[in-house]
Amino acid sequence: MNPRYSEAMPPSLWAATAPPATATPALAESISTDVLVIGAGYTGLSTALHLAQAGTRVVVLEAREPGWGASGRNGGQVNPTLKHDPDELRALLGPERAEALIEVVSGSADLVFELIRKHGIACDPVRAGWLQLSYDEKLLAGLQARSRQWAVRGVPVEWLDRAAVARRVGTEAFAGGWLDGRAGGVQPLAYARGLLQAAQLLGVQVHGHSPVSALQRVGGHWVATGPGGCTVRADRVVIATNGYTDGLWPGLRQTVLAANSFMVATRPLQGDAAAAILPGGETASTSQRLLLYFRKDAQGRLLMGGRGHFSDPVGAPDFVHLERSLALLFPGLGPLQYEYRWAGRIAITRDFMPHVHEPAPGVTLALGCNGRGIALCTSLGQQIARRLTAGDLAGGAPFPYPVTRMRRIPLHGLQRFYIAAGVAWYSLLDQLEASKSRLAGG
Repeated sequence: MNPRYSEAMPPSLWAATAPPATATPALAESISTDVLVIGAGYTGLSTALHLAQAGTRVVVLEAREPGWGASGRNGGQVNPTLKHDPDELRALLGPERAEALIEVVSGSADLVFELIRKHGIACDPVRAGWLQLSYDEKLLAGLQARSRQWAVRGVPVEWLDRAAVARRVGTEAFAGGWLDGRAGGVQPLAYARGLLQAAQLLGVQVHGHSPVSALQRVGGHWVATGPGGCTVRADRVVIATNGYTDGLWPGLRQTVLAANSFMVATRPLQGDAAAAILPGGETASTSQRLLLYFRKDAQGRLLMGGRGHFSDPVGAPDFVHLERSLALLFPGLGPLQYEYRWAGRIAITRDFMPHVHEPAPGVTLALGCNGRGIALCTSLGQQIARRLTAGDLAGGAPFPYPVTRMRRIPLHGLQRFYIAAGVAWYSLLDQLEASKSRLAGG
């Protein structure tokens, strides 16, 4: 086995509290299948599960272990939205195509929670909604417009003024916001492991610690080379490696920026001040350029996440910005003790849209969750499976996600500088806006 891929699951709150994973032994012999899925995060596991439900033979190869990437390290928020609002999507894609995409994305949280129910996935699901909040009163009009765009499509939304937000969140730091009633939260690694087990029970072969070193067309099939020269021959291939995409498919890694998202988790909180924070079980995030997202877990820990520097963190000082933010939001808690700190990479696309590419016959590339991984990638996997098994048949709904040509990000080799400059610039703008809001009495 290549020692580069023998790493255990990185330490995190989720790794410490998730149910044990089912066995995924490394590929040890050459096999054949209908569809090979490369990558066992949400996209890959959802694709495999839905293909198996349709009677398709599926093999999944994962370089480390299922859920090792951002699927096992994110904030656990199930948000059925894209970065673009519905009206923006209509302008980008045209009304017909946009509404098809909006409908599927809007139902993506329904899909997640239905899979949890159907397969009995033990992942602490809570569906109490998502709060998007603003410190600055000047930004509330934009949030109100966003909530109205979803409301006219039948989404349960609620507008919250400063006092209502304070009651819901337990802090007076915010000027207002809105509640998206479709959303919720889960233990994200437990959810990934539940998808894995559900797929395995339907006959999907999943092999961890099985990096693919080569993929080539041989006759009418695709042949992937795995550990020790063992191969998988397949009619079709889905590459779903997202923020951990490597050079397996030429140019694919250069189509996204792999940015770090950092997280911290306190020890379980006690007392009245702790009970007043998100008492309804909602998840929350800010509308800053560099958003912060926070929630409580099933044991009462307070979690905070946000962007960090490009390099992987090496110690507690790398997380000080998140801990400072929590202290400012909830001063009544006093000094906080932190139990876990961790990070994972998300894939950011230039247009902030999920990307689906079909660069060769029988090959589908899917990546670019842009921080919406749980709901979006589960939906994306379902729709890719439908496309592979049924296609856009007459009388059926067309594939809702845009299928586009691969386009490399210019000067991609400088991505760490892109990200570092963006974090520094947006952080400065957010600080200036927050200062103006405080001076104005916000």
